[in-house]
Amino acid sequence: MTQRLVCIIIGYALGMFQTAFIYGKMHGIDIREHGSGNAGTTNTLRVFGTKAGLIVLAGDILKCILAIVLSGMIFGTSHPEEVYLLKLYAATGAILGHNFPFYLKFKGGKGIAATAGLILSFHPVFLPMGVIIFFSVFFITHYVSLGSLLVYAGLMIEMVIVGQLGVFGASQAVLTEMYILTAFLTALAYYKHRENIKRLLAGQEKKTFLTKKSEQYDK
Repeated sequence: MTQRLVCIIIGYALGMFQTAFIYGKMHGIDIREHGSGNAGTTNTLRVFGTKAGLIVLAGDILKCILAIVLSGMIFGTSHPEEVYLLKLYAATGAILGHNFPFYLKFKGGKGIAATAGLILSFHPVFLPMGVIIFFSVFFITHYVSLGSLLVYAGLMIEMVIVGQLGVFGASQAVLTEMYILTAFLTALAYYKHRENIKRLLAGQEKKTFLTKKSEQYDK
């Protein structure tokens, strides 16, 4: 239990590095007061443009990757059977830190870019699925939210399949805990996107394009 708590704390501490908020402040605004009000990659892209969106995306991805790498370095040798579980706890902490940073009154992002860091660094088997689902949906529909939600659904399904195939080398008890954590992250993502889901169902969701700003801001 101590190892799990340490990994969550590591992840949360890194996750609180709110890239979108920091970028906005460097340009004289609070990103949460513009656009959708979300401190994340998509809103940064809409408010500031493609370059800013990519910078924020990279920052949010890297903080989750770093949390996973650190947890593996600390516990990989001493807890080999639980190393993937502990990495998942670190990623969970990073996503919680991103979504609910205490110093911003728990008003952060939606955790999708941080989840991309999870997919990129957790295990190579998850990368093709994540890339194919997100980019195919995005370039066809230009709905970031829809691509993100489908990636999470795919992650949940693939986590169970890969786990049951023995890829993680863990006991069933450890695997079950991993599935519960993944289900929690999936439910959290859908909860954070509840307004997006309503707009998608109503055909009112805003599309995102990479070639221009869709919204201006006042410095």
